[in-house]
Amino acid sequence: MPDDLHAKSSKGFGTRVTHVSRPGTRSHGFVNGPVYRGSTVLYPSCEARGSINAAGFEKHALTYGTSGGPTHFALEDAIAEVEGGTRTLIVGTGLAACAVPLLAYLKAGDHCLIPDAAYGPTRRLADGLMAGWGIETTYYDPTIDAEGLRALMRPNTKVLYTESPGSHTFELQDIPALAEVAHAAGAKVLMDNTWGIHHFQPFRHGVDVSIQALTKYVGGHSDVLLGSVTVNNEEDWHTVARAGRFMGHYASPDDCWLALRGLRTMAVRLKHQEAAGLEVARWFEGRPEVLRVLHPALPSHPQHALFRRDFTGACSLFGVVFQPRYTQRQLDAMVDGLKLFGIGASWGGFESLALPTTGYITRTATSTELLGGPTVRFHIGLEDTADLIADLEAGLASLGR
Repeated sequence: MPDDLHAKSSKGFGTRVTHVSRPGTRSHGFVNGPVYRGSTVLYPSCEARGSINAAGFEKHALTYGTSGGPTHFALEDAIAEVEGGTRTLIVGTGLAACAVPLLAYLKAGDHCLIPDAAYGPTRRLADGLMAGWGIETTYYDPTIDAEGLRALMRPNTKVLYTESPGSHTFELQDIPALAEVAHAAGAKVLMDNTWGIHHFQPFRHGVDVSIQALTKYVGGHSDVLLGSVTVNNEEDWHTVARAGRFMGHYASPDDCWLALRGLRTMAVRLKHQEAAGLEVARWFEGRPEVLRVLHPALPSHPQHALFRRDFTGACSLFGVVFQPRYTQRQLDAMVDGLKLFGIGASWGGFESLALPTTGYITRTATSTELLGGPTVRFHIGLEDTADLIADLEAGLASLGR
């Protein structure tokens, strides 16, 4: 990347993601770099092999395929730029990105705090593999304040895991206040920042390790599986990189290349999808079939003040709570009848999605009954909003028949 673009604050986000990890506008050659595939790395001499391997986790060291190659390194640099961090580890899935830092910082006898609204597979990891290894997890109310969190901290609490907003129910967390409590107790703060993407800058708010599923908006086309783990200092880098490599985590260079391609248009897609998502969310708020809309950027959201304080924008994923008079069977039939919305568990691509979530949410510290009715999660893609709203209007009309 050209030197004048290295300063993170000097250029706009669209400019940075257009140019980061590219050779520059005055370099002779194709705009996009090639895909580097490989397992074996050759060395010019035994001495060179010894010195390169001794470098360990130095930046962009070519040692073996599982340690990454030029395509991986380009994406790592790009995501570090997006997250405002210094180093990024690319792994094969979003779940792997959740697992690597949790297992890097926790061992038998340690205690971990995870919000009750966390991504379901993260919860299954904690209740399954981590529990089997003697790591105890306490689930906490995602809207907990500093005093409430302080009461949950133990001498062996090593990780405060956060996710803001929460999966499916979209509660926001006061990350700076919670991070202060965790750090005072000697715990690391991990955050699933997939919803925030670049709208939430984790390292400015006290986060030590930021996690993203690049499967979502970075890829942008629903055709790659990737995850990232980003840190802001060398100590944390060595911890997460060592764990990732010891466990053999790796990402396909072809998927990394596709993510780099998706990244170039992400700023434009995000801007469009944010506006489209808010338009559809506001439309839902005006419908009599709807009890409430779970979108942090709406003034009606309970933690909207935190959104205004900590976020610079929103993505296009939100939840809708329908009136309790409707059954899940009615809502399933309504979603089945939509013409422009796919039924799928991922999001962040170009297509709109609708996913009934009632019955698929696990809570132990809080209750989903507090939502007041059955829920559907919507992701708004790149279709014309007028067409999406017309499709939804026809779907809601079917609820009354």
